[in-house]
Amino acid sequence: MMSETHTADVEYYHLTASEDGAIGIQLLGRIDHHVAGRLLKQLLADVTHRRPRHVTVDLNRTTYFDDFGVLVLSELRRHLAQQKVPLRISTPPPKAAEILGLTNFDNPNLCAPLQAKRKENLVIRLGTATLKVADNIRFLVSFLGSVVLSLGQVCLHPRRLRRGDTVVLMQKTGVDAVPIVGLISFLLGLIMAFVSSLQLEQFGASVYVAQLVALAMVSELGPIMTAIVVAGRSGSAFAAEIGTMRISDEVDALFTMGFNPALFLAVPRIVAAVVVVPLLTLFADLFAILGGMTISVSMLDLTVSTYIDQTLKALTLFEFLWGLSKSVIFAALIAWIGCLRGFEVRGGSAEVGNAATSAVVSGIFLIILFDSIFAVIRSYW
Repeated sequence: MMSETHTADVEYYHLTASEDGAIGIQLLGRIDHHVAGRLLKQLLADVTHRRPRHVTVDLNRTTYFDDFGVLVLSELRRHLAQQKVPLRISTPPPKAAEILGLTNFDNPNLCAPLQAKRKENLVIRLGTATLKVADNIRFLVSFLGSVVLSLGQVCLHPRRLRRGDTVVLMQKTGVDAVPIVGLISFLLGLIMAFVSSLQLEQFGASVYVAQLVALAMVSELGPIMTAIVVAGRSGSAFAAEIGTMRISDEVDALFTMGFNPALFLAVPRIVAAVVVVPLLTLFADLFAILGGMTISVSMLDLTVSTYIDQTLKALTLFEFLWGLSKSVIFAALIAWIGCLRGFEVRGGSAEVGNAATSAVVSGIFLIILFDSIFAVIRSYW
């Protein structure tokens, strides 16, 4: 038998090679992060050079052995496996055996390199995307039908509506949103009055600032801005709440107990939003008019009575009802899409955040889309 000892700056291991192709490696001293890199490099070079038939590693002369030592042995085993050479660990001391057990060294896939994901061709990706879209559409139609049927049941049997939860949701969606809606609308009315006054004042028509602010807010901007704020606050909250219930199997538990999840969870949110969002829109219109009045009185030398008189001249019952009708539709869309995104959640907690984000984005998109439809209808009415 031939025997040799490898020595570098520090003696890391003792290697013996026999004529039948067997190699014995005895690790020496501390095997930790200080020596793991150099030890592995030297071991691979020595073992590869000899082309062994089988390798045995002895850990009895190690004074310290941790997970970096396990990493060295794992890399050595993986390198030998490529050459179809078996690696055996002789009976290790108790401490080393404990480390090997804790790191699951017997698993041959330990520290295995990640395999590059095979890129699918265009046809497969297109087919997968098409099936996913079709599945989303199927779920959307199914959920819409379930919500419509549940709303019909509530209309026929009002006691089926969870009134306590509906009142709480009305408070969260409406009352708690009054400060932010009022502030945004006041600033928006102030900005509109200031910008429009710069142009109208040149023609001596500053008095029409009141009519411009009133018409723009009551007919268009009031419902849109209120709906966007509600989509950011309540639409995302609906998606997060129901999504959390989905991943914790609470929705499945409701279904198992005989409850209709759409009636139990979605309908109270939709009813709450439809009731309070038009009221929020009225507050938004009022605060925007107050903002325009602030600019008109302080900068344009208009009196409060003149501003109010011009505002009442501009507003008609049609404009008032037009803005409220849009706010009702926007509220139903926001609550519906928020609940839909919540019911679509699958997987872990990260999907809840994705659902909340998707609810806000989808809600704002639907608001703008339906507002455009309303504008087209009005232009041809």
